[in-house]
Amino acid sequence: MTFSDLFYQLWDKGLIQLGVWETIYMTLISTGVAYLLGLPLGVLLRVTARDGIHPIGWLNSLVGVFVNIFRSIPFIILMVAMLPVAKVLVGTSLGNKAVIVMLIIAAAPYVARMVESSLREIKPGIIEAAQAMGTPNFTIIWKVMLPEAKPSLITGAVISTVTILGYSAMAGTIGGTGLGQIAISYGYQRFKNDIIWVCMILIVLIVQVIQIAGTAIAHRTDKRIRH
Repeated sequence: MTFSDLFYQLWDKGLIQLGVWETIYMTLISTGVAYLLGLPLGVLLRVTARDGIHPIGWLNSLVGVFVNIFRSIPFIILMVAMLPVAKVLVGTSLGNKAVIVMLIIAAAPYVARMVESSLREIKPGIIEAAQAMGTPNFTIIWKVMLPEAKPSLITGAVISTVTILGYSAMAGTIGGTGLGQIAISYGYQRFKNDIIWVCMILIVLIVQVIQIAGTAIAHRTDKRIRH
């Protein structure tokens, strides 16, 4: 690959290196907050389901509809629609602060469904045994369901993180930064294919690191595997 003068200028100024850091920063912050919101929602969806430990039909339906609405909206449309929300929450509708708000709003419902799916994988007999011993529902959730689903939850977290990383590439459309913005502003708009390819390769490398680390952690926490 032959690199353009513009690429060397960006590299010498540290803009590409900064783009890597900003991409990782936005992704990790957004994923963390999305899990703070999405994990309780996912638990609520599973617990209040018809076959859950505390079925509440109307609440399950209400939360399910809320989650489905936000999951069904394409991120680029949701991002534009939520600009006023970002303005209220962080005082601006532009830049990385606004992008993080958009990523959280888009990711939290996705995380909720991932968590619900992980909890559904638990063998019913394990929960039934805890109930037979008179264990309170909250204790079942905290001491039984979440620990049993830990490997699946970690795998889901990896998938969610990679998805959010993909969303962050659209940050440039609302004044955000990161590798996506560099690829669009300095690569696509200036017809510099080398910059596009470099940004793409760097994003792929970040995804691989996340995938390898997440898989290793999930493997170590899986009690079904002898270490």
